[in-house]
Amino acid sequence: MTLDRAALDAAAARSSRFAASFADHPVTRMLEHAFAGDDAEQLADAAELLLARGDWLAELLAPMVTELRADPLFEPPFEAQRDTVRFSTVLFERPAVTLTATIVSADALAVAPPVRSVTIAGRLSVIRYVRGGGARRQVWTADPADGDFRAAGAGPCALTRDQPLADAMVVRLDGRTQGQVIAGATSDLVTVTATIRPGASLYVREYALADGALLRCAMLDERPARTQMLLAYLRLAGRKDAGACFAAAAGDAAFFLRWPAMREWLALDAPAALPHLHAMAEADPHREVRTAARATLAAITTRQGAAACHG
Repeated sequence: MTLDRAALDAAAARSSRFAASFADHPVTRMLEHAFAGDDAEQLADAAELLLARGDWLAELLAPMVTELRADPLFEPPFEAQRDTVRFSTVLFERPAVTLTATIVSADALAVAPPVRSVTIAGRLSVIRYVRGGGARRQVWTADPADGDFRAAGAGPCALTRDQPLADAMVVRLDGRTQGQVIAGATSDLVTVTATIRPGASLYVREYALADGALLRCAMLDERPARTQMLLAYLRLAGRKDAGACFAAAAGDAAFFLRWPAMREWLALDAPAALPHLHAMAEADPHREVRTAARATLAAITTRQGAAACHG
């Protein structure tokens, strides 16, 4: 089929007008109100109530279905992703919550390599199985990965639930300690998932199904790495007036940011940083941070003593 420029331009203009009006859709306004907070459990409760109803999904999608039937070049105002197994589109996205609709191909699953690991993604989520596909949901659980977590010596995860999926089933998955594997699908699965960002874990982790051992982990949030880079710039620029930024980072929830922040602060303005170093050496919740702080504090004390003797 040959498409002329006029048809493409008309479809683009139509799509743009629809996207502009979609922000004021009644369902969009309802979702804005339902997900206005920042408490993870309250947001998940709201998602459970909404996904249990499900009637608003048809109301949200019906206008787009009408547009697509009228014009196959119409582009819905949704971000979409596709891989060999699934097609996903973002229905609603705000800082606290993302709603995603996904179709998982049973045929693609049947020929895909065997699943050998489970991912604990780090965020709380609520999932509605619009179509369960005759599959089973296997939930694997591990200890939290916060506070004093270390990959070396981390405990294994274990299978804690194995249940059949039914159409319209709604489940809550605490991705801070849980991951799931979908097995045995006989037809396509259709899901709508609310992913909750507040209260997330520091890490995303992958475990082997064979023995539950931790295979690898990575930071879920890139913010600590960006913060560390910005603190280095402040130190190189000699910005002693930015002490509040260093103090905040030295008390951050991400333990792998706290010590680099303290190190940069000591290099920039040791007198201002020392009281915080004492507190870190005494009470930081992560033993590696406490160990580094105590060693540095001992070295500073030794250096000060030697300077006093020579003076």
